[in-house]
Amino acid sequence: MVMGATSLGLVRNDLFVTIEQVEQSLERFIAERGDAAALQQMVEGLQQLGGTLKLLQLAGAELLAREMWQLATDIPTGAGAARDGQLAALGRGLFVLRRYLESIDSHRQEIPELLLPSVNEVRESLGQPALPESFFFSVRLDAPRPPRALRPLTSDSGRRLRQMYQVGLLGVLRGEGVEAGLRLMERALGRLDAGCATRLCWIAAAALESLREAPLRLYPWRLRLLARIDRQLRQLLDAPSSEAPRSLLKELLYLVALGNGAGPRSREVRRVFALAPLPFSDALLAEAAQRLAGPGQAVMRSLAQAMSEELGELKELLDLCARGSQQTEGGERLRLQLERLAKTLGMVGLGAGATLLHEQLPRLAAAPGPALAGLADVLLTVESMVAGLAHGEPLKPCLGAQSVRSDDSSEASARQFAEARRVVIFEARNALAQAKQAIAAYLDGRGDTRPLLAVPDSLRSVRGGLWFLGLERAGALVASCADYVEDGMLGSAQMPPEAMLETLADALSSLEFFLEGGEGLHEDGRRGVLDLAADSVRALGLEVAC
Repeated sequence: MVMGATSLGLVRNDLFVTIEQVEQSLERFIAERGDAAALQQMVEGLQQLGGTLKLLQLAGAELLAREMWQLATDIPTGAGAARDGQLAALGRGLFVLRRYLESIDSHRQEIPELLLPSVNEVRESLGQPALPESFFFSVRLDAPRPPRALRPLTSDSGRRLRQMYQVGLLGVLRGEGVEAGLRLMERALGRLDAGCATRLCWIAAAALESLREAPLRLYPWRLRLLARIDRQLRQLLDAPSSEAPRSLLKELLYLVALGNGAGPRSREVRRVFALAPLPFSDALLAEAAQRLAGPGQAVMRSLAQAMSEELGELKELLDLCARGSQQTEGGERLRLQLERLAKTLGMVGLGAGATLLHEQLPRLAAAPGPALAGLADVLLTVESMVAGLAHGEPLKPCLGAQSVRSDDSSEASARQFAEARRVVIFEARNALAQAKQAIAAYLDGRGDTRPLLAVPDSLRSVRGGLWFLGLERAGALVASCADYVEDGMLGSAQMPPEAMLETLADALSSLEFFLEGGEGLHEDGRRGVLDLAADSVRALGLEVAC
């Protein structure tokens, strides 16, 4: 039997019918969380999808279907608002899976890497670690480093070269002089490679060369990979003969293969590891991923305009019903339009608005008069969501009715909140900067704890401000840093190793960058920077629950 993309046409219709049935079951369950039959049909449909895709040997599609099945089995009947994010992830996963199979059916080319972002979104909603972008990449990792004369590094020169790498990395993370930052990092790795017998710096320098010359996009997971190199450099300088984890080497070799550059380092690494050119480029992946993601912003603006017009009609009808001029006929029209608009909102990712409208339907049926006043407030809330969609605000999972407030003073309140936010961010950045200065003074003073006395309370006050702004994860990480200063430095008779203090400074620097970037950072970028801070906090031996 012929498998893969060429065999999809044999079962195409059945596959898309199954996807549609799963989507319908998901819609019914979102509307009525106690519908156990809808939930069970969704689970069985996803299991059937996974089995069919496995037989077809469509690895990426089968992986996504399997992850969605695992997520669906984790959702209980009667799931509340806490599960809205998981339900939204299922909806987006089904949408991407359908678009991916349509693309395979049209072009007869399978690129499983395209589905990794959707797979990882589903895994994240389950609390599982993300899969690396080299997940579908195969390479033999036992090739040795070609022999060459080594120039041993002193501890001071090794530390300076690592700092050179860190300076370049920080510039890349900030988006300030990215090209220069990559060159500086590549130079540091090249000089370190001249004095190290292991393969890490050689392969990492080739990956940096590929990132710079191809060029390859600096996605958040690639930024985390660059930070992971830095943490590995710290270990390498402590134990020069230590070998890097195979998972890290595989990730770097994937970038070398993806870049397929003409630079001397990437050419040598491709030759030694026999890396064949990949059947796609980074630009092709980005373009194809954009097509999978759904309609463009122009389409979303047109859809938002249509929904705004429908909201206008609803408000007029609501006014007529409130004045009693069309109580019977108008009430039925109102119910039908509410149901139609709720379905549209759910399809475009505004699940919170759909939930709000669905909640009004039984209230209208039970007590039409009192329910009309509440419905007016709900329509204002939904109208603000649709306006955000028209202005290109990112779609978010359902947040519930309390996530949006609309009243006559909303504009003034927004200005006051923005001013309060600026003050809190300014104070938080100052506290983080002062904490880093205190740690440096502690280090210079060979363990003199006096500069640290005010640091824990100062950092914990930052946590309170960040919680006020809704930045709970950043606040929790700041509190972890405060705990380390209090327990591991002030409360310890011995001074922690310098490497641990550097790691603490890395965490504080990442949090400082997160605050400096503010709203200018893309959501994925904000998450990526906080992941960097979380990695540093974990390296301190502290548990991270976020």
